[in-house]
Amino acid sequence: MNFQTIIFEQKDSTGIIKLNRPEALNALNSGFFRECDALLNEVSKLKGIRVLVITGEGKAFAAGADIAEMSDMSPEDGRKFSSAGQTLFNRIENYHLPVIAAVNGFALGGGCELAMACDFRYASEKARFGQPEVNLGMIPGFAGTQRLPKLVGMGNALHLLFTANIIDAEEALRVGLIQKIFPHDWLMDETLAIAKLIASKGPNAMKKVKKVSHLGSNMSFEDGCKLETEEFGSLFKNEGEEGMKAFLEKRQPNWD
Repeated sequence: MNFQTIIFEQKDSTGIIKLNRPEALNALNSGFFRECDALLNEVSKLKGIRVLVITGEGKAFAAGADIAEMSDMSPEDGRKFSSAGQTLFNRIENYHLPVIAAVNGFALGGGCELAMACDFRYASEKARFGQPEVNLGMIPGFAGTQRLPKLVGMGNALHLLFTANIIDAEEALRVGLIQKIFPHDWLMDETLAIAKLIASKGPNAMKKVKKVSHLGSNMSFEDGCKLETEEFGSLFKNEGEEGMKAFLEKRQPNWD
């Protein structure tokens, strides 16, 4: 798999997607949207991958959308660009595998939106987050106005969106935008250790946890509980049977 904007590698059961435009601080362009979508198609065909990690090459995770590409767009071009980013990020959010963001540096604008589309976020102590679009007379275009309030609350979200403030990892942790901070040089090792832990769990259970959690968040509590009951029951005489037998027999489950 050869791409211009990303690098992909597999380590054990973890697939690593690395944004690879360090000369542009990994700014997100149309090529990235196309290539990442194509890569997700390929990953779906690979055996053995149970977790994805997204990170960046160089000193940025992704420092935003590619302003050089955007600067001459018409309103209709802008809508298509926004739609392409939203479609990809929605796919990441709803992808059948757990997806972890390992934020190694700047995650601004579209980069912050990409991180928010992942299931959870770990950050280097050097990471910086923000939605600075209003500085350019713009607003977020890749669902930042929708995901940020869900993650940090409306007040915190609007404060970041209105002020365009860039916050450090400690503040991002305080408001709930990220889950953990690691020393910069340890970020990938720590993230891959968690990915390995997640990969050791029941793969179908992982998929269903993600499905039920995301779908349930847009349902009434009662409908969400019904969905949980349905998916809970579906694992009996399936993966859950192996997991429970392994527990009773005091051995590791065989998920393959």
